Amino acid sequence: MAAININTIRATVEKRLVNEFRRNQVIPLVFNNVFFDESVHEEFIQCVTSFGTNQYLTQASSGSTNLIVGLITLDIFTKQGVGAGSNFLIADRLRKLFNRIKVSGVRFDAPVGPEILQSDIEGKFHTQMRITFELYETV
Repeated sequence: MAAININTIRATVEKRLVNEFRRNQVIPLVFNNVFFDESVHEEFIQCVTSFGTNQYLTQASSGSTNLIVGLITLDIFTKQGVGAGSNFLIADRLRKLFNRIKVSGVRFDAPVGPEILQSDIEGKFHTQMRITFELYETV
């Protein structure tokens, strides 16, 4: 296997989200570095995929294995003043998408949250889920 393209990992995460939230109950998705006007939507999900400290697992002359680790941060915004119910329903859907599964070589851990946060966006109720992931790269 060649070195992993980290955009492939990001695309794996985003594809799962798009497939889930573009059918049934449609909820807008926001990804890094993409313009989005949050004032137009009552609810939406913001996804940030980031990478952490990676490790050499082996250093053999015939090939080496690296452990690549990362974090998906999912911020869920719904209308403020109507309770946490709709926000937690969205969080439930997100948990089912990533909870301890392996997709395209990426192994997702159990989600943390939803944790209620102070919203930076006026009129929005905000919770956050975090999901760590890892995969092995052979170079």
